[in-house]
Amino acid sequence: MSTMGQFGTVHCSLGLHRDDVGGGGQPLLSLFTITWQDTPAASRAATAARAVTAPDGHRRVAYLELPCGPATVSETLRPPVTGSPLPRLPLLQVHAHLPHPDCKRLAVLTVSSTAAARRAEYRAVLEGIAGTVRFTDPLGAVS
Repeated sequence: MSTMGQFGTVHCSLGLHRDDVGGGGQPLLSLFTITWQDTPAASRAATAARAVTAPDGHRRVAYLELPCGPATVSETLRPPVTGSPLPRLPLLQVHAHLPHPDCKRLAVLTVSSTAAARRAEYRAVLEGIAGTVRFTDPLGAVS
């Protein structure tokens, strides 16, 4: 986790679950991360929109109004790495970009999996998680 922390990652969870869609029952592996990114000061809506304009190949972009404010959800599909000993499967990444109320940083929630065929299901899960985000702590201070 310390290596991921160098890139702003503050949380990482590994998921191993059964693929219940279509009766296959095969095991699926996913990775969920929360990363903080500094951003130039701008309105939260502009920050959310800008997050998906990077040359990272964001597709299926949607703008959402969540309880924590504006957000964008997008997907990227990374090709397999040539020469890697890992299985040659593309990596699906579904991202939720949630600008912080201070307008200087952005929380990026990402679900990654090689089960690209389950894109819609992973996106629904991530959108559900993003809907629970709040930028206040239970004691009332802004984080």
